[in-house]
Amino acid sequence: MQIHVVKRGETLWSIAQRYGVSISQIMNANDLPDGDQLVPGEALLVPVGYPEYTVRYGDSLYRIARRYGTTTEAIAGINRIANAASITPLEKLTIPVLFYTVRSGDTLWQIAARFGTTIGVIVAANQLANASLIYVGQRLRIPRPKRPTIDVNAFTIQFGESGASTVSEVTEYLTYVSPFGYRIGADGGLTPIDDTAQLEAAKAGNVVPMMAITNFSATETGTALAHTVLASTSIQDILLTNIINTMNQKDYLGLNIDFENVDPGDKDLYNAFLQRTVNRLHPQGYFVSSSLAPKTSANQKGLLYEAHDYPAHGRILDFVVLMTYEWGYRLGPPQAISPLDQIKRVLDYAVSVIPPNKILMGFQLYARDWLLPHVQGMQAETFGMQEAIRRAVRYGATIQYDRTAQSPYFNYTDIKGQNHEVWFEDARSALAKLDLIDEYNLRGVSYWVLGYPFPQNWVLLADNYVTRKL
Repeated sequence: MQIHVVKRGETLWSIAQRYGVSISQIMNANDLPDGDQLVPGEALLVPVGYPEYTVRYGDSLYRIARRYGTTTEAIAGINRIANAASITPLEKLTIPVLFYTVRSGDTLWQIAARFGTTIGVIVAANQLANASLIYVGQRLRIPRPKRPTIDVNAFTIQFGESGASTVSEVTEYLTYVSPFGYRIGADGGLTPIDDTAQLEAAKAGNVVPMMAITNFSATETGTALAHTVLASTSIQDILLTNIINTMNQKDYLGLNIDFENVDPGDKDLYNAFLQRTVNRLHPQGYFVSSSLAPKTSANQKGLLYEAHDYPAHGRILDFVVLMTYEWGYRLGPPQAISPLDQIKRVLDYAVSVIPPNKILMGFQLYARDWLLPHVQGMQAETFGMQEAIRRAVRYGATIQYDRTAQSPYFNYTDIKGQNHEVWFEDARSALAKLDLIDEYNLRGVSYWVLGYPFPQNWVLLADNYVTRKL
């Protein structure tokens, strides 16, 4: 999979001709609604070297995958197929297997080095009797390098059937899904949420449901509430009993604790609560995780950070979710929501005190549009990546790319004459973030939040990693 940045005057036809692929392959990989509307600076995924297959009567994804030596998950991922049984005759599918045509002067050693594989792998894949006997014009299948297996979580805040639909669309890419969230009460109670449909969708897609509890709401920081609970072991006992009862009733298999704005003086009480939770839940077979504010040092000041003790969470819990997003806050000035340079600062600290195989890196799935000039407290509009592209098309914008933040953005003037600045994610920024999983040897990635379409992300995730299924 390659990334092409659209230049002014380019068309989908000219891009397809340049890379030797079909227009439909590019449109499918990027889920483009209209191939005639490209934006200068737009990043497109191009499935270079992948053959296109026309589905025949009686075909199944399993049979097609066997024929090409790949997997049903890989074919489904690159073609945005939510239901493997839904392919139809004459449908065109991109097959994620590379082929290479031997040129004059080529050796198997050179070809293997070019594609990051070995001579033995190519020999076996093509059943070559003699590694030195290849000829010009010969078409060799190049097996894709083995992809690392990672954990993938996604939080969701949509409920009912619409929430179930957003989960069903991406279950093939997920290890866990976490409906957000059950708010704790000062008496140890839990405010219920309508998560039944989401949990049924998760079960149907072989995704582990992870219960999420929190202390804050849209109108309350939750500082005082957290103190009330953390200062009382009797309230904690009631809370843990209610958590276990809910998990048993709804078939949750694990817990995520997202306590934010905890008073710095309650740090040790919070750590003790985490240990108490593990002591209650582990014997019953449940895992326990937490969500952590994006700290860059142990002594970082601020209500969001001080009570989040990275070493303690890493020692006590099964894994943690780093909330490495929201630099571009909806009430703050326009900037990249998840700037790569800031994420790396957080990861540099995190891996120094938490085992990397216990860390899920946070990744946001939404874009934001700020009015200019920005007035402190003015709220940005939040929407999906596809809508960001639609706005760039509508207003004739040119997409820019911040190399430091590794994030795309653009400016436009609306029909009322108001100026806007939009920050979003694209194939370039998504791949830059996913590469951090390998760079830091992390457990995986956690998405906040489902419901904002970003098709390029899921294609890249499937192209680079295997999602662990439990």
